[in-house]
Amino acid sequence: MALEITPCATDADYEAWRTVRIAVVPYERCDSAQELRRQDERATRLMVLAHEDGVLVGSGLADLSDSGGIGSVAPRVLPAYRRRGTGTALLHRLADHLATHDLTRIRATVDDDESLAFAHSLGFEDTDHEVEQTRHVVDLPPPTEVPEGVEVVLASDRPGLWEESYERFGREVTADFALSASLDVTPDRWATSWLGDPMFLAVHEGELVGCAGLEIDADVPERAENALTAVRRDWRGRGLAMHLKLRTLAWAADHGIAEVYTWTQDGNEAMRTLNTRLGYATTRRSTMVARLLPLD
Repeated sequence: MALEITPCATDADYEAWRTVRIAVVPYERCDSAQELRRQDERATRLMVLAHEDGVLVGSGLADLSDSGGIGSVAPRVLPAYRRRGTGTALLHRLADHLATHDLTRIRATVDDDESLAFAHSLGFEDTDHEVEQTRHVVDLPPPTEVPEGVEVVLASDRPGLWEESYERFGREVTADFALSASLDVTPDRWATSWLGDPMFLAVHEGELVGCAGLEIDADVPERAENALTAVRRDWRGRGLAMHLKLRTLAWAADHGIAEVYTWTQDGNEAMRTLNTRLGYATTRRSTMVARLLPLD
């Protein structure tokens, strides 16, 4: 059978890419075709489709990760077409693209044993682990008091505040992620990919000291993912994270969302414990794997 791997170019291509992504990872929000096309304008990013004798069988994504000097790959194959070499071919195409951008290491995230075995067979090694925690939006705890002197606003009501928070707030909270490779988030990525909608901002004397938000799933509108929940180091231990997270759950309840989920790294016991106190239950685990370039 003839396998053809081609870059996404048309609206139909991006919708086909979404079809594979949703089929393989149905429990995760997928960006819209418009969002994907806008992100795909970056030279480092590559989105591809795999067709076998004209039939869509898989997709792939390669891009810079938020950890400096590391690329991210996501080869995906529809279940009915696996074990034919398509996943390996996709991985090589994605890895070759990242190698042209002088990257020497790539990583991927896998959520099931079959994908983990595939990664290990190609020389990837485990580096980090996460758990998914999920909460049904019922029987919410009562709201907590906001710390004195703090005002909580929506980012949409304070244009520019999120972008301005990058140096003081963004750099600090992303540096505290419990990952084996430190994050190096750019101002552009902070302004776009890290901003939820809605996003609640805790402000003290004009400065951002905490945040929490949601990412709405347009394909499954009754489900949403928690966006970044974080508190500046000098404001931790005052109940601000709980207050902000409760604000997001209350917003979800008011807008017809039935379930909220979040991913938390092993090592971030404070956030995992907070989620448990708020009624989140562990529903899934994932493993981040990495290896050096080039592929053999």
